[in-house]
Amino acid sequence: MSALSFFAPRALPPDLAAKTRSLTCLSLLCFALADVRDGLGPFLGIFLQSHGWTPDSIGYVMTIGGLAGMAVTAPLGALADATRRKRLLLALASLGIVAALALIFLCQHPLLVGGAQIVQAVCAAAMAPTISGLTLGLAGQAHLPAQLGRNEAWNHAGNGLSAMLGGAIGYWYGVPGVFVVMSCMLLLSLYALHGIAPRDIDHAQARGLAPEAGHATPAQRAALWHGPAALPVLCVGLVMLFFHLGNAHMLPLLGQSAVARFAINGAAYTAATVVIAQGTMILVALWAARLARRRGYGILLWCALLALPLRGCIAGFWHNPWSILPVQMLDGVGAGILGVVTPGLAARLLNGTGHVNLGLGVIMTLQGIGASCSASYGGLVAHLLGYGPAFLALAAAPCVALGILLAAVRRLPRLHHALRPPEDG
Repeated sequence: MSALSFFAPRALPPDLAAKTRSLTCLSLLCFALADVRDGLGPFLGIFLQSHGWTPDSIGYVMTIGGLAGMAVTAPLGALADATRRKRLLLALASLGIVAALALIFLCQHPLLVGGAQIVQAVCAAAMAPTISGLTLGLAGQAHLPAQLGRNEAWNHAGNGLSAMLGGAIGYWYGVPGVFVVMSCMLLLSLYALHGIAPRDIDHAQARGLAPEAGHATPAQRAALWHGPAALPVLCVGLVMLFFHLGNAHMLPLLGQSAVARFAINGAAYTAATVVIAQGTMILVALWAARLARRRGYGILLWCALLALPLRGCIAGFWHNPWSILPVQMLDGVGAGILGVVTPGLAARLLNGTGHVNLGLGVIMTLQGIGASCSASYGGLVAHLLGYGPAFLALAAAPCVALGILLAAVRRLPRLHHALRPPEDG
């Protein structure tokens, strides 16, 4: 247990003290899966670029995978609500991602790369709602913001460490070294899953029902689609769609533009972008969890949406390798906040329906539409007009998200209530 103690949460509430080992392994799981879930992430673009792929062709193949993941996210969220084998689901998804990426290293034929991206995206789509269900089942609604903050902090710590190791190894051995690091993280994630005790998971609570409530009633099953939560969930999903339309391809494009403009080592530079962002995200996620308990999710969501246009403008107008610092720190602000806000807001909007993870899957489906289109959108603008205009085009998308959120909060009382501090409701 001594090795696990590094990941143990500090000062757990009395009602969670008996679950210390499971919550510790949940933190370790978030740390390890951070690298596995994203696959090669921005390193994939660098790898394909080194094999003669153009920015738009890289964008297209990423879009194919993103669309496949988008199509199954909501059904996989429903599966996360229904299944009592959440640990097995995560283990199979992790193994699928690593196997798909191994195929890409063996052959870079467009059909094989596209197929592998589809497999990776489908497996990755299962992870967020399943981890959300595990977290809610272990911590409960009352302690969810704090646990989400810990999850995100360890998630970003895992990403940062993997990027540093991948960058160092990639400097000498290229992008395949990043794959070796990811494979090690896969083994660590399987160990963490084994350490989460099944008896500590309340599967009714994990889907948004009262503890040990059993199965959802017919009225609860219909609540997501026909109840007052339906439109707020859709609006939150649209906000996430436009945010990720601008956000998803900005980091890969930053790495590609640096390679094209400044003739630097692509793997090392991309690793640096990830490390800066992940270091910022750790601090922001912990801060966001504390602020969510006191001020609610609303102020955090506004901050995340405002950070992205500023990030895109800096990348678009400051043509210098050092633009990495403010650009990726702002990435840390947006991603660190939304990692806490998105599952937390879904849990508040759908509390009592029995479909928290399905609702999160719906939100992430819309988010996936934006993320998958981001690669083609940014890649096409970069191919036609250059990297500077591409960053500005990406920066325009979250401005639409700001408008949608402003209109929705004014017209939807349930969303307005969910964004407020818990004590106000």
